[in-house]
Amino acid sequence: MTVQIDIGELTGGARAGLDLEELLATRLLVQGNSGSGKSHLLRRLLEQSASWVQQAIIDPEGDFVSLADKFGHVVVDAVGTEKDLQMIAGRVRQHRVSVVLNLEGLDADRQMKAAATFLDGLFDADRDLWYPMIVVVDEAQLFAPAAAGEVTEEARRRSLGAMTNLMCRGRKRGLAGVIATQRLAKLAKNVAAEASNFLMGRTFLDIDMARAADLLGMERRQAESFRNLDRGHFIALGPALSRRPVPVKIGPVETMGRGGSPKLMPLPEQPKQDAMDLIFTPSADEVQPARQRFAEPVVSTGDILDQLSSAQRAGEEAAPQAESLLDFGEREEKVAGIISEILSEEDAAFQPIATLYQDFQVRCRIAKLPGGAPDLQTFREKLSVARAGVEKGEMDDGDWAQAELIAAELPEDMRGVYLLLAKAAIAKAPCPGNIEIATAYGTRSPGRARWLLSHMEERGFLVCATDLRGNRIVTLTDLGWQTAPGDEAAA
Repeated sequence: MTVQIDIGELTGGARAGLDLEELLATRLLVQGNSGSGKSHLLRRLLEQSASWVQQAIIDPEGDFVSLADKFGHVVVDAVGTEKDLQMIAGRVRQHRVSVVLNLEGLDADRQMKAAATFLDGLFDADRDLWYPMIVVVDEAQLFAPAAAGEVTEEARRRSLGAMTNLMCRGRKRGLAGVIATQRLAKLAKNVAAEASNFLMGRTFLDIDMARAADLLGMERRQAESFRNLDRGHFIALGPALSRRPVPVKIGPVETMGRGGSPKLMPLPEQPKQDAMDLIFTPSADEVQPARQRFAEPVVSTGDILDQLSSAQRAGEEAAPQAESLLDFGEREEKVAGIISEILSEEDAAFQPIATLYQDFQVRCRIAKLPGGAPDLQTFREKLSVARAGVEKGEMDDGDWAQAELIAAELPEDMRGVYLLLAKAAIAKAPCPGNIEIATAYGTRSPGRARWLLSHMEERGFLVCATDLRGNRIVTLTDLGWQTAPGDEAAA
């Protein structure tokens, strides 16, 4: 059975048909400068064929997510890890669900990796799942660039390999590539050469017009005609379209993209003084940026002596009471309070452990702490947890005790970092950034934070992963807890 879908109108009013079964075997390339109507053409093709064949759209700008409401496509946002995305792609083929891979919000490097992962998942499906599927890739020059750009070589290699597999080897697996590009010159030639059907729209650059004319078998002098095409008008050629180049006007669509050309609107009429007030005067509901000024306190030697004398008199007055030993809980509270006071001072968290311990001993004497100051080993353990700002709070005592038990297997200066991650995981909060982790360790170096995580991962305490937006996810292996994705560069 031959399935013809209506894509528009030929010169003279005849309908322009596209042989869907032939398209599945011979693939399609769409070319046109920005504003030529490529997205409109792809939308028309997808809408007309939605009831006949499974579809997958690689959508870098989120323009095709509107197909979900009308035609039941499932929108797959590029979140989670690459493993998650590859497994989703496998399920897409298994259950024959049409999907839109939404890459909006990702930088070019991550868009390429996400698209490559998803395409590889479709391509690597079991032979029993090789059902026919149209795979539309919008802005294909981003995923199959002719030359290296600003993206990493790894991302370019992976994406180009996935696109080559789609166009060169996808037919046997039921995958029919439909790729659209603004610039033929920027699209890898081995990817473009595998298409046998072409729809060429308005083009202005000589190099792109020359390539379009070559693909359509036109003479170079005829290439000038691509400059004169109106929006939504294309030259069609190929076994699924026409045996000779014919002009086609693409028909209307039922859904609308979120993009589109901006419409001209008249400027509001207002006096110059009013316009100046609007710009330079804050409105009532506008949030004002907070201005904070920090002044270094000037402390004289006399002030310090007065403070020491006052502390000594207070200690003498409280001596009779202090002589009675406090119970364990009260003593621990006093020790925690003294450490908290030390860390509340500017830059105290980054001072050497020896300096902090000396300060701690002095404060313990001033506070008349019964039994004297804890030893250095105990101080290091308590300081590590205090630096991380970790408290039990409302967390389950059993879970927290388990986290503390596992943290005890780490060196003293790393326990606070582990508990910081455990606190984030148990609350399903974003993974702490490198600065927060470094501060918990007592350093300002983000590189040291990355080393800490790598060291703990090597020892089997945790597993680090990155989702497709570049956010870090930490899984605590012994506890089975996992943080939410978090930006490692967050302050």
